[in-house]
Amino acid sequence: MSGLLGKKLGMTSIYDENGKNIPCTVIEAGPCIVSSVRTKEKDGYSAIQLAFEDKKEKHFKKSEVGHFAKASTNPKKYLAEFTRFEEKKEFGDILTVEVFREGEYVDVVGTSKGKGFQGVVKRYNFKGVNDATHGQHNRLRAPGSIGASSYPSRVFKGMRMAGRMGGNRVKLINLQVVKIIPEKNIIVVKGAVPGPNNSLVKIERWS
Repeated sequence: MSGLLGKKLGMTSIYDENGKNIPCTVIEAGPCIVSSVRTKEKDGYSAIQLAFEDKKEKHFKKSEVGHFAKASTNPKKYLAEFTRFEEKKEFGDILTVEVFREGEYVDVVGTSKGKGFQGVVKRYNFKGVNDATHGQHNRLRAPGSIGASSYPSRVFKGMRMAGRMGGNRVKLINLQVVKIIPEKNIIVVKGAVPGPNNSLVKIERWS
């Protein structure tokens, strides 16, 4: 698995050769720098660590600053490991959006938008009571019964109830690369990508 770290810029639409309007997500992918190289001899597995987006040095520990100094780069905000790159990578190598090709399919990992504490209607699409007659009061968005009485005398784990919604790691697979703009490090993929604008995403390609 190879790929890049990037930043979701927003959504747009592109017309294909048949005149069909395709919704797309625009991602600024890289440039990422190789900040560490894992080997089977030393670490027990083979991978490269990519770093993305500069961050002020004062926010890092000295050991972290030294880690990036080995790659001759400024401290970076995000780190992620990738395996199966076609070519051997060394400390300090810079990877750009050109690792991808138009027409291929990639997986994109992001963090979904946080919705806060939500009820069952918004969180699980419950219908509610649906009718305010027969003496019912304030039951339109209520969850209803959550369990039996004497047996099992408890609420089963996993019951769909109100709670925190969103803010989860989401992976979308097989998104087609529609367009690549190398001079701006832009990759345009078909469909939606989880997360708000300017949020971190991880783009993976299985080759």
